[in-house]
Amino acid sequence: MSGSTFGSELRDYLSERWGWLFAPSAKDLGFAVRTSAAAILSLLIAMWMELDSPQWAPLTVWVVATASRGESLSKARWRFVGTIIGGGMGVVLIAAFPQQAGLFFIALAVWIGLCCGWATFLDGYRRYGFLVISFTSAIVATGAISQPDDVFNVAMARGTYIMLGTVCEAGLAVLFLPNVQQQARVRLLGKLKQITAKVAAHADVLRAGRFDPETEGCLLTELVDANTRIEFDVLEMGSGTRRSADHARAVLARLLAVLARAQGEGTDIDVDRDLQAARNHIQAIIAPPPHDRFTFRTRSPRHILEAVLNGLRAATGIMGAWLLWEVTAWPSGPAFVSFVALVYGLLATREIPALASPGFYRGAVWCAGVAGIYAFFVVPAVAAPEYLALLLMIPMVIGGLAARAPKLVNHAFSFNMFLPVLIGPSNFMRYDEVSFLNGASAFLGAVIFTRVTFGVVFPFRADSHLRRTSAWVEQQLRLIARGGGQTVHQWLAINAASMVRAVRSCQGVPRDVMLTYMGRHLNAMVMGMWVIELRDAAALETMPVPIRRRLQVFLRAWFRKGDGAAPLAQNVARSLCNDRDVEPDIRIALQRLAGKVPPSA
Repeated sequence: MSGSTFGSELRDYLSERWGWLFAPSAKDLGFAVRTSAAAILSLLIAMWMELDSPQWAPLTVWVVATASRGESLSKARWRFVGTIIGGGMGVVLIAAFPQQAGLFFIALAVWIGLCCGWATFLDGYRRYGFLVISFTSAIVATGAISQPDDVFNVAMARGTYIMLGTVCEAGLAVLFLPNVQQQARVRLLGKLKQITAKVAAHADVLRAGRFDPETEGCLLTELVDANTRIEFDVLEMGSGTRRSADHARAVLARLLAVLARAQGEGTDIDVDRDLQAARNHIQAIIAPPPHDRFTFRTRSPRHILEAVLNGLRAATGIMGAWLLWEVTAWPSGPAFVSFVALVYGLLATREIPALASPGFYRGAVWCAGVAGIYAFFVVPAVAAPEYLALLLMIPMVIGGLAARAPKLVNHAFSFNMFLPVLIGPSNFMRYDEVSFLNGASAFLGAVIFTRVTFGVVFPFRADSHLRRTSAWVEQQLRLIARGGGQTVHQWLAINAASMVRAVRSCQGVPRDVMLTYMGRHLNAMVMGMWVIELRDAAALETMPVPIRRRLQVFLRAWFRKGDGAAPLAQNVARSLCNDRDVEPDIRIALQRLAGKVPPSA
């Protein structure tokens, strides 16, 4: 191997492995510097206010910090709400069980389990708000175990740190991200136009008979991701643009209908109609009509079993942490339980916590190591908080850059938030190394304990997750035959989100198995669209009674048998093929249902 070849390969390796650190983009560097400055500012203000635990303020900065201003606003809003409710619940738990440790921890475990379980049913940062409620309750309650009479002061102190950190992050974001309203508007419209063009081009491919589940899945992922970003872009656009979110969601729903109709061999008229409707909604964002009252709502469904397992896993973890403290009489037991609740809540914000926990653990080890260097060598050598703040910028900026690297997101997640907590700077600038070792051991012990429980208590299994999702799709496919159910666009949006989440969660599944699952799910989406159209047609009063009765017979059979009613669809279609009162859409839907391969085939 020549020297030039070796040098080229070495540069490629370094660029791939360490490019995030030595050659970051201007946007990534801006995020890292801005967030680090906000964290340092919150720490200095907390120390200037002589708060007893100023390190919790920068933790909040890193928790709420995102690259998008709208995302930060949404996250901060739900963190405010979660902190207030969680702090209040922590006071209630201490007041209800001041002398009964067993009952107290049982109640705390049940409460955290309920919060984590209910959060499973929510999307975006609404879910995060419930998780904040859970671990804030634990932090406040366990922080006041030794002095129950001070629980209110503990709750107020925790709330003060969170408010301070959130305000500092928001203030720096306003300075570093000017003109966000116009940029958000341009970004939203540009994304909608771009994805509309992609869907229109892909629809032509589907109508030509070239169907590829993998390509379809990638396009659906892009649609679902765009739907997630809508809330944040509209928040950045400011007041008076609330209907823009509804129109944007309607655009994506119409585009899903375009894909479904093109895949299901729908007529060109139907496909073009949905494409035009999507473009009309984009135009409504560009030039809002007067007195616009358009609304469009959908949700990303979660399965009840997932919620139950998440709740039981969290409750079991809290009870296990308490029993470990009870058996060992560990002096740092309250801190250990608090860290366990906090780590559970933070990991639960990930799509699959079990998959995020290894990276979180490695980041925690790096965090403890760097914090140890600062605790033993840096903190004793500085004489003023300003010097410490300047020195803390180095690891914080590095952590901020790592947070922008996809492979290091979970590592940076734990490193950034807990670095100031483990260092624990104070106004006295005198550091007790024993306190650091106790705090670091409680933190690392909580991370290891949480990682073990994620792998032992109801561990995540990709094959089971796919089976549950498939069973849910088949059940929903039967239920939509009932009257008053979902619209076509809601059905498609819900199933697209469910499929994308399953694909992301089960990346270790063999490719052929995943493609088979995706094909069945896409197939079910198209069948559901036709069933809904038949259901809506059967509910029309203008429809001739004989036709309505035949459609109702088919729908009842579909509700009982699901795709097993396909032969009946063929008989009904044959009986209506020469009836002039039957709309072409009804005839096409029956014919497609009769000839479509069922998802369980």
